[in-house]
Amino acid sequence: MKVRYLAHSSFVITSEKGTKIVIDPYNQGIGLQYAPVNETADILLITHDHPDHNNTAAVKGAQVIKEAGSREVKGIKIKGIPAPHDDQGGKERGNIIIYSFLVDNLRLCHVGDLGAALTSKQLEEIGPVDVLFIPVGGFFTIDAPAATKVCDQIKPRIIIPMHYKTPKADYPIKGVEEFTKGKKGVRQIDSGESEILANKMPATAEILVLKPALL
Repeated sequence: MKVRYLAHSSFVITSEKGTKIVIDPYNQGIGLQYAPVNETADILLITHDHPDHNNTAAVKGAQVIKEAGSREVKGIKIKGIPAPHDDQGGKERGNIIIYSFLVDNLRLCHVGDLGAALTSKQLEEIGPVDVLFIPVGGFFTIDAPAATKVCDQIKPRIIIPMHYKTPKADYPIKGVEEFTKGKKGVRQIDSGESEILANKMPATAEILVLKPALL
């Protein structure tokens, strides 16, 4: 399985068979100055209907999924779990969908703009996680300490930070170093893409920091 970090909260996941999943493509000109998303895929997952996550026009040919519930598309089993976008039960920013899905015998989880720690029910629905995509920048979503707590709740094998400050993001959010500082197992690579294989997972939890590909 290959993971490509486009930018912000947007990723492209490509299975060994070539099935392509895009998550949360952003629109330009709303505080994000990254290059535009232009992809063709089989599946498009939208965690919530905000313009920095919902540019469905940027992805061609995909079946769009925007709702909670379980389904299987192109052999990929996907579960959507509702969660709040804020720490007030969704009263400030509404709700998002957490996606848990299985690719090449690896369980992936993208928590969108999660706004609070997970409940026991949400943890049960998510289930075991190998690779976790988690926001760390704060302000619009959980900050570094809250993201650390969620990681401790889920206990993934690989953690991939997202939704953090870069020179191309004008949002009042923090950089990824706020999350990684003082932590063990941080691996930062000068690339937007990494191959993750079920038979080569790290023995201890790893934080994999990818460079946004569309900087």
